[in-house]
Amino acid sequence: MTNRSRWYGRRYYSLDAYCRDTFGEKVYKLALDGGMTCPNRDGTLGAGGCIFCSAGGSGEFAGSRHMSVTEQLEEQIVLIRAKRPIKKFIAYFQPYTNTYAPADVLKSLFTEAISCPDVAALSVATRPDCLPDETVNLLAWLNRRKPVWIELGLQTVHADTARYIRRGYPLSCYTDAVDRLHKAGISQIITHVILGLPGETDRHVLETMKFLNTQPITGVKLQLLHVLKDTDLARDYADGRFETLSREHYLNLLICCLENLSPDLVIHRVTGDGPKELLIAPLWSLAKRTVLNDLHHRLKILDTWQGKKYEKDGKP
Repeated sequence: MTNRSRWYGRRYYSLDAYCRDTFGEKVYKLALDGGMTCPNRDGTLGAGGCIFCSAGGSGEFAGSRHMSVTEQLEEQIVLIRAKRPIKKFIAYFQPYTNTYAPADVLKSLFTEAISCPDVAALSVATRPDCLPDETVNLLAWLNRRKPVWIELGLQTVHADTARYIRRGYPLSCYTDAVDRLHKAGISQIITHVILGLPGETDRHVLETMKFLNTQPITGVKLQLLHVLKDTDLARDYADGRFETLSREHYLNLLICCLENLSPDLVIHRVTGDGPKELLIAPLWSLAKRTVLNDLHHRLKILDTWQGKKYEKDGKP
């Protein structure tokens, strides 16, 4: 019996399946705002952020930074439990760069989050160039209390694309951060990748997938490129410099990515949410549930076809 037997009928190891295996039940993420900024916004590296990043630092669905961490957690837990009988949660520091602060500030924020008895794990979204050894040591210390997940925004392995999106660090910075986090024993090291970046073909994307297989990471977020209002990417889109992926193209590319990634990697995301009030394109992505259902239907058909081929040829 292979590991696929535990994937709850899916062709890939989803975040939901991982949480059920790890915590014994369904777990919800609570998006928190720790009051951070980003070196790509405050003038350290740049002032405009990455070319695709909204003014909210990808945290439009997070709690209010004007509330304490505990208040944000309590407010969201009440709202979720009013609809679903969820017992455990992941405290997810989402907007901007959530290790871009002195270690004592981070310790206070993160300790407050994991002190909540309903929080099963701590998840921190950040940049590879904002993980000094002192911060990694803090994360390792927290990881001994509750599981710590670190999410790193890589987006692509290709240097030309990285320059265009103003990522602000070389690939070697990412590999160094991953290596140090891995050696520190962090429970989950998750990499963000964007599909459909301007100038990238399917071949470019699959090269990124194959690179990820060489890294000691545990999870991947596959994100559809969203064009959001008031971003430099939106201006390039309006000028006709690129087109976003069609629904059909995205689903085909997504399946190729899942086929090329190591089956042991946890797939934390396969599309992403673009805030309705900010989204310019692709508008088809607003029907997220329909997109997910179509993906799983296609994967089921693919599984059936490959099963019949194996019975006929004796080859997978």
